[in-house]
Amino acid sequence: MPNYQFKVDVEPQYLPDQSVPEQNLYSFAYTITVTNTGDIPAQLISRHWIIGNAQGQTEEVKGLGVVGHQPLLKPGESFQYTSGCRLRTATGTMRGSYFCVAEDAGRFEVSIPAFVLDAGGGPSRVLH
Repeated sequence: MPNYQFKVDVEPQYLPDQSVPEQNLYSFAYTITVTNTGDIPAQLISRHWIIGNAQGQTEEVKGLGVVGHQPLLKPGESFQYTSGCRLRTATGTMRGSYFCVAEDAGRFEVSIPAFVLDAGGGPSRVLH
């Protein structure tokens, strides 16, 4: 039976030049590297994000692909992209999943562990 597996690495970053703290607008970028660590080519079809702020408000974002792409990754290949979001608080979290389809038509989801968005300038953290 084939091994369907993608590894996801995230590097969040606060964007002070695109933020307006006095209006409670905080901009963040995140760079994601998706690597096929399985043993069969597979394509990232869609994404699902849950974005939360420090006031407990959440927003869900769903859509096809990532930054206009639906990368097909052979075993060992990676795809990297940068995207962003805005929060009304100086800190928040993001977590989510990717829906993927393997070359043999197998379908699987890849969990993206929660990570912290922090305008305080501290080190970025991935939550487990």
